[in-house]
Amino acid sequence: MTTATARAFPNIALVKYWGKHDEDLILPVAGSLSLTLDAFPTTTTVTLDDSLDADAFTLNGTVQTGNAADRVTRFLARVRELAGVETRAVVTSTNEAPTGAGLASSASGFAALATAAARAYGLDLDRRDLSRLARRGSGSASRSLVEGLAVWHAGDDTHSYAEPVTGPDMRMVIVTVDTAQKAVSSRAAMRRTALTSPFFPAWISSTEESLAAMLEACAAADFTRVGRITESHALRMHAVIQSCDPPIRYLAPTSVAIFDAVAALREQGVEAYATADAGPNVAVIVRPEQAEALRDALEGFGSVRLVGPGAGAEIIDAPVDGPVAGADA
Repeated sequence: MTTATARAFPNIALVKYWGKHDEDLILPVAGSLSLTLDAFPTTTTVTLDDSLDADAFTLNGTVQTGNAADRVTRFLARVRELAGVETRAVVTSTNEAPTGAGLASSASGFAALATAAARAYGLDLDRRDLSRLARRGSGSASRSLVEGLAVWHAGDDTHSYAEPVTGPDMRMVIVTVDTAQKAVSSRAAMRRTALTSPFFPAWISSTEESLAAMLEACAAADFTRVGRITESHALRMHAVIQSCDPPIRYLAPTSVAIFDAVAALREQGVEAYATADAGPNVAVIVRPEQAEALRDALEGFGSVRLVGPGAGAEIIDAPVDGPVAGADA
């Protein structure tokens, strides 16, 4: 047996990814930009086993079936196709973030899986190609291959990948409002939004404009402009999601209250800007010197954690040929 273990961190989008123009290849309707975090990692081990006739997937100690297992098997089938081998695998994964709660667990999950699986199956991929591979599992996973700020390019299969961006130094305060798995997955909600929202075409064009403006702001290390674009774009995304039929609302009353509190803090001199992915939990970017004050001000809204820019996905245990001590069978 051959095994490899990788770790990847989630990312929070500052310019959001919402909508695909190709479901099979997971190609976005527009580019996006995110911050990879230094917290809430996923650690994944992939062990090849010639005795298996099907892949096995364990997440946080629980054997997975149904859609979760099917997504992993489809992804591994793509890796096997690239590697030219048919050996099945045991995948053991641990998420430190709540799964499916809008804290980008699928991003860290598939980034870690892509990195570990590529190494275990003997693929020699650079970071760009690993990003393209991770994208096939979860679009936002393409960005978790990259440390810190990352831009994910829209385009065809060859040109849709993430790469690093230089920008202002910042910290982020994550407020976990609810750890429950959301009722409507991001994939289902994206599809519904694209099919039924009358505002979806405008969402695409405005996202392209926001990304261009964000890249300019990052190049200038202009934290204020980065923050304003971040908060505005998040609210636009939630507005277009709520405009689909039937409507989907991810933000909870507490989420909205946090956006209001952040706006009030700005009036008091704490420069911070709120964003939220497809879930009720809120992330707030802030200048490093004001990060602790922001964290303290938001403690009453839920579980609060101060985080910073994190590393890209990486191998933490190289492949080993032969029996693997403690590996699941």
